Amino acid sequence: MHDDAIIEKALHILKGRMVTSDVIITSPTSTKDYLTLYLAEKKVELFMVMFLTAQHHLIEAEVLFVGTIDNCTVYPREIIKKALEYNAAAVIFAHNHPSGVPTPSTADRQLTDRLVTALGTVDIRVLDHFVIGGDSIKSFAELGYL
Repeated sequence: MHDDAIIEKALHILKGRMVTSDVIITSPTSTKDYLTLYLAEKKVELFMVMFLTAQHHLIEAEVLFVGTIDNCTVYPREIIKKALEYNAAAVIFAHNHPSGVPTPSTADRQLTDRLVTALGTVDIRVLDHFVIGGDSIKSFAELGYL
């Protein structure tokens, strides 16, 4: 089996496990494997949103924005629309740095602050924002940014 097919199958299995009613996202560790597998090797920036219930059950994980090798434009309005469509009570953000360096940039932190404020107006909590670079991952919650 080709490597890409194996990775795709693994993603399908991990996502299936996460979407079951038994899976509750309670810590950054519970999502790192899925996010690293999905985003680590991408050649352009992707911005993913994980939509969660009030009890932190995963409703859906979806890439909403695709960027370039070092930038991705994110529209808060589109995230709010999707979150309301899924009736989400909370979200987790994730994006990759194709450079391989997972350190959040100043722009990443400013964007997250904007998103927290925007989503707060419709009572949707932001639980975390992960930045994936290569096989490393940084969590805003673990870094004390959220």
